[in-house]
Amino acid sequence: MDEITAEYTTEQLIAPTSLTVRPRVTVACKTDLGRVRENNEDKFEYYIPEEESTLASRGMVFLVCDGMGGHAAGQIASELTAKTFIEVYLNHPATEPTVAMAGAVAAANRFVLDVARAVPARRGMGTTLSGLMVIQDKAYTVQVGDSRVYRLRAGELTPLTHDHTWIEEAVRLGTLTYAEAENHPYKHVLTRAVGTEGEVTPDIEGHDLKPGDTFLLCSDGLLNHVNDEQISDVMRACAPAEAAWKLVAMALLGGGSDNTTVLIVRIDDLEEIVRFED
Repeated sequence: MDEITAEYTTEQLIAPTSLTVRPRVTVACKTDLGRVRENNEDKFEYYIPEEESTLASRGMVFLVCDGMGGHAAGQIASELTAKTFIEVYLNHPATEPTVAMAGAVAAANRFVLDVARAVPARRGMGTTLSGLMVIQDKAYTVQVGDSRVYRLRAGELTPLTHDHTWIEEAVRLGTLTYAEAENHPYKHVLTRAVGTEGEVTPDIEGHDLKPGDTFLLCSDGLLNHVNDEQISDVMRACAPAEAAWKLVAMALLGGGSDNTTVLIVRIDDLEEIVRFED
């Protein structure tokens, strides 16, 4: 931890934040092996603190990771990443949450890389990481790889993250269209992952929150068989638990070519905290 703390300025290490808005949420999760894979390399985790100080400064943490590497290495990478991210993020010395998020990704990356170097059978393992932090009246997304975070607001589904894939970058540069990319052999080639390089830079973005917002975190096992329009239809029609089960079932019916993980977070209320002076 000394290596991390040395990077932060006095301004980033300020007094604890007061809780002024308490989010009330409903959470639902579902993961499935699929019809082809022999083990589940996906991992979801979430942490909802009860302590006001942690809820104020770090909020609620939701993660989906999709490991890669074979021979259970991908499963290990996703497990290590999810646990390390949450542990480091919650206990990071910086008050600014985005600094803590970046530090948590860096710590997870080092840990996975060190384990891969130490155990020959795990060489080359890595994982995606898609995270949602709900902090008072704001949400943050953290993204590495090609799992995704969506938001359903007023019936409209919006992707909040960008895939870190060769195809996505080619489409952004205009060298390929989305239609051409659909069946391209490099469709699933990642340009960023946790644990495959000495350093990885996550995309970290802030988003406003409104009551009724519903977030979906998912691995690409869902996206291989269920398109955005279908996802939107299910999330509009169903409560979180039913939506999670239906979406995974649709991926299985579509072929179940990969592990599939769905984590849904609905913002039921943003309760303002009224404090009275003595």
